[in-house]
Amino acid sequence: MVLLKAFMVSLRLTFATVFLALALPFAAQAQTAGSPDELIRSIATAVLDEVKADRTLQTGDIERLNSLLDRRIMPHVNFQRMTALAVGRFWRSATSDQQKVLMTEFRRLLLLTYADAVRQVSDTSIQMKPSRARPEDDEVVVRTALVRPGKEPIQLEYRLERIPGGWRIFDINVLGLWLVENYRTQFAQVIGASGIDGLIQSMKEKNTSLASAAQAKRTTR
Repeated sequence: MVLLKAFMVSLRLTFATVFLALALPFAAQAQTAGSPDELIRSIATAVLDEVKADRTLQTGDIERLNSLLDRRIMPHVNFQRMTALAVGRFWRSATSDQQKVLMTEFRRLLLLTYADAVRQVSDTSIQMKPSRARPEDDEVVVRTALVRPGKEPIQLEYRLERIPGGWRIFDINVLGLWLVENYRTQFAQVIGASGIDGLIQSMKEKNTSLASAAQAKRTTR
């Protein structure tokens, strides 16, 4: 139970960092698009200063984070691939409309789950690990560690795919567990019991619950 709790704290911190680490102007990303390692390093390091300066973002404001995702993050993440991998083999049997709803609800699930963790990244720095990628690779893994004073580093890996002019993230590994694989296990159980529509309904209910909890927390601060 203690290990599980520690993992969930690390996972929330990681996603807050991942979301925020991509929240820079496109020009800054374009300057480092040739190397996935340099892309991750420059964005993750620079954005921490932005977080400290944005008090609204630090509170975990859902609308502010939602705007951040739309403007700065989603163009640089292959979210369709991420959702398809999370849903697994059932993705191919889902209709086009179901796939669109799954992407919408999964995106909101991640946003609501990790919004509150934004407050935890202000004292975090990024340590890059040696690259194992070859210049001709079309998919690479960038290995890093999140470092906080007085705490054990959190091992974090980004899986990226090459696109014309740069790279896009489609999966993240925290403490040895890939995010997509973790959700795929959860989603498969729901789909096995109640189908794709059951998964959609489950995510909608979870998102409603998380949104209510987030609103209640903000009103009590």
